[in-house]
Amino acid sequence: MNADSDVKPDRRERALAALAEKPDGVVEAIAAKAEVTPAEILEILPRGAAVIVGKDHFLDIWSEMGTWGEVLFIVHTEDIVLEAEGSLPAGSEAHGWFNIHGDSPIGGHIRKDNCASVTFVDRAFHGRRSCSVWFMNDKGSAMFKVFVRRDENRELIAEQLNKFEALRDRYVPA
Repeated sequence: MNADSDVKPDRRERALAALAEKPDGVVEAIAAKAEVTPAEILEILPRGAAVIVGKDHFLDIWSEMGTWGEVLFIVHTEDIVLEAEGSLPAGSEAHGWFNIHGDSPIGGHIRKDNCASVTFVDRAFHGRRSCSVWFMNDKGSAMFKVFVRRDENRELIAEQLNKFEALRDRYVPA
């Protein structure tokens, strides 16, 4: 989907120009500058930097990430970037919500049906490799993101990185 994007030509040109100015910047800031959605920025990243999969994989991906240990869970809105470190608890569906509770600071209720796609993102962020899984809504924004954590030397934790790559690679088109 990346190279053959559905982004309209004028929006695409603005997105490409903004991305070229700060290729390792915050996706939401790049999108705001170009007046496009974060999803449109993810779609134009170089091949392999964003692997977009269907929303029908939500539960499988969530479940697999529950085996990664402590991750960095981020909710990024125009008003707040909320970061929480913890393991992803198992969830259950009830009353239109995906409910997550357990022995983790990460908990609450996700409107799973609002998930339009899941994107595996592997790109530079302020000069360092960053790997994350973005659960995108139909408005083109991230509902939330799950990042591979870093160690005390600010390097990606190898075990989590391996699990991220293995999970992402299951969804890479042949």
